Amino acid sequence: MSRPSAPHLFGVRHLSPAAAWHLRRLLDRVKPKLVLIEGSDDADELIPHIVSPRSKPPIAFLAYTTDAPVRTFAYPLANYSPEYQALLWCREHRVQARFMDLPASVFLGLMDRDDGAAVVDIEPPPTPEKAREQPTLAQKLSGRDGDAEEVQPDTPPPPGRNSLYERVAELAGEPDYETYWERHFEQLDADGQYEEAARTYGAELRALEDFSTPRAAENLVREAYMRRKIRQAVADGFPPEQIVVVTGAFHAPVLNLEQPAMTDEELARLRRRPAKITLMPYSFFKLSSQSGYGAGNHAPAYFELAWNARHAGRTPQLPTLFLTQATRELRASGTFRSTAEVIEAVRLAETMAAMRHSQPTLRELRDAAVTLLGQGDPAVVREALLRVEIGTAIGSLAQGVSQTSIQEDFHRELDRLKLEPFKTPVKRDLELDLRENRRVKSTEAAFLDLHRSGFLHRLEVLEVPFARKQAVRQDGANWAERWALQWTPEAEIAVVEAVLLGETLELAVAFRLKQRLEACTSIADAARIIRQACECGLPGSMELARQTLQRLASDSSDFPALAAAARELSLVLRFGDLRQIDPEPLKPLLEQLFLEAALALGSASTCDAAAARPVLEGVNDLNRVALDHTGLIDEALWLTELQKLAAADHLNPLLSGHACAVLLERGLISNDELAREVSRRLSPGIPADLGAGWFEGLSQRNRYALLTRLVLWEQLAGYVASLDDDQFKRALVFLRRAFGEFSPAEKHGIAENLGEIWGVHPEQVGEALGVELNETEKEKLAELSDFNFEDL
Repeated sequence: MSRPSAPHLFGVRHLSPAAAWHLRRLLDRVKPKLVLIEGSDDADELIPHIVSPRSKPPIAFLAYTTDAPVRTFAYPLANYSPEYQALLWCREHRVQARFMDLPASVFLGLMDRDDGAAVVDIEPPPTPEKAREQPTLAQKLSGRDGDAEEVQPDTPPPPGRNSLYERVAELAGEPDYETYWERHFEQLDADGQYEEAARTYGAELRALEDFSTPRAAENLVREAYMRRKIRQAVADGFPPEQIVVVTGAFHAPVLNLEQPAMTDEELARLRRRPAKITLMPYSFFKLSSQSGYGAGNHAPAYFELAWNARHAGRTPQLPTLFLTQATRELRASGTFRSTAEVIEAVRLAETMAAMRHSQPTLRELRDAAVTLLGQGDPAVVREALLRVEIGTAIGSLAQGVSQTSIQEDFHRELDRLKLEPFKTPVKRDLELDLRENRRVKSTEAAFLDLHRSGFLHRLEVLEVPFARKQAVRQDGANWAERWALQWTPEAEIAVVEAVLLGETLELAVAFRLKQRLEACTSIADAARIIRQACECGLPGSMELARQTLQRLASDSSDFPALAAAARELSLVLRFGDLRQIDPEPLKPLLEQLFLEAALALGSASTCDAAAARPVLEGVNDLNRVALDHTGLIDEALWLTELQKLAAADHLNPLLSGHACAVLLERGLISNDELAREVSRRLSPGIPADLGAGWFEGLSQRNRYALLTRLVLWEQLAGYVASLDDDQFKRALVFLRRAFGEFSPAEKHGIAENLGEIWGVHPEQVGEALGVELNETEKEKLAELSDFNFEDL
């Protein structure tokens, strides 16, 4: 009896150049009428866009839930993906292509499972008899040969997938699984050779699988569904022998017409989430294992090079192509290597590979590059190898292809704000001047940078990692902003996920700020939202945040939070006009916050050392507000509270010293008053944590003024000399923190002051500081570096 016809099953490893090349050759031989491809079947409508000449891999289709909690998954395609090449072949030959895996709604539903149970009860199909004709990987790994008895039900489960792949590599004598795959699969050339190897490999992997795990249960569900799609294709009139099925090598052995397919009842029981699917550009970095994508490959630029070489019939020249590109990268970075060194590197790689009876793998090429091009130093070639192994390529799609409304809004804004050139995988800096440009004619052009700023701040609120704000070079330039822009697939995903918050960026940001305000319990957070709403150009959100802050402020006595809130409002008041937002409604609220914070300073200063740090920052914030808004707030009250704190002996000494520094900086303490206070605070008999702690607070501000007051250093030197050993060790904690933040020039000034006190000429001090340490001094310094001062 003749065997019934069956579809052609082609097992692949996703993102395998060899699989893609051999698949195209199979398609040329079989000339199918239908190609079924592993991938969510609701992505069929994306196929015309995937294979469009205007689409440039790497790309991916991204599935996402349309309600919370947000779930997403991406299915990436590179130029050398077997699935992508199958789709291209179908377009070129006018053959129908379909995806055949679970719908995205089911995949996303499976992500919600937290009980570890299978979604439906599906038994694993038996391993085909053909896979048992020869000793399998399972038998080899367990030390058994092909004649040994079968594994009994009580046999311990096989190892996990990662350790399994590592053991496969170890059995083959390879250092890692990637090298194993490349040597044993990527280098196969003869027709049918890859096909047979992948078929056997997939069957042997299944023999090692533990089908009791949730991951394995999900695979069984997927396979039952894919068999259903194959049967459906046959029912649609496609003869089985005219169907090619492209799937992972692990699944291929059981995707046949003899095995049971998923029933209507089983399909109905699958958990689902409302979902949508879209296309997005992807990147080589995202494909690389460095970015955590498990089904990617560790060197996408290298495999793209391998694909191009194989496609052009230049596979034997791959080592030369790779090492030549690495040399170009080295030369571009200023490290010259000769052609002779490249030739020697190729020979070394080929010699090492010949010992394994193969062509060079990436492993041998990398070792040869380090040895010859890096002259034994991996650091020399690390950057160059990253560029030729991983690369910086990022895909692209035609404008408007399968985008959500918020993606469309995002790209409209990019175009309007002339930011399209910054949408690259290479980081670029953008300097903004928020002031009106009076040299241009249109209003849009005059405020281009201001609108750019609002756009980038909106992305920041939505946590879209496209732009990161940097420190500006001009201190106090409230009109200047500096951003670092870099496009990544993660940024694209974040934009897509933001559609759950609103149809446009403006609506999504407003909704996100509203969510944060509803959960807000801190006045500092509420004030921060006011500032962010101002930066985003959202006056409605500013008003909501103002109302929230007003409500929270009436019940707050937390000094650091009050001071931080006042500081945030101060920034909005100073920059509001620049951002074309009326800040007037915030003035009464700032006045209230400032008053409450000033009155709370005394009670907040009754604290230990750990709690003193936030209070100290609050003092700085509130003092800045007082300087910026003299006519609005009660500055006299603030200065009175500072003077009380500076004179107090019962409050935290760090804060008392810092209050003294603020008053000194404002010119409200004379030299004589400072001398008396220093004498009182640093007199013999004062405990170290009080005296040295006070000095630490004093040294936090206006160090130049301190350096010019010799009386301060005379008193400090005398005080330190008066301490006994235990008190001196205690004082070291505070003095080390105080002087640790001084610049080298400031420390040199201190040394000259002490030299003058001790009768040493300043030039002698400079010479003494410049003398190289002897071995004994170096040992003492090393001991101090390792010493934990906090244990004192």
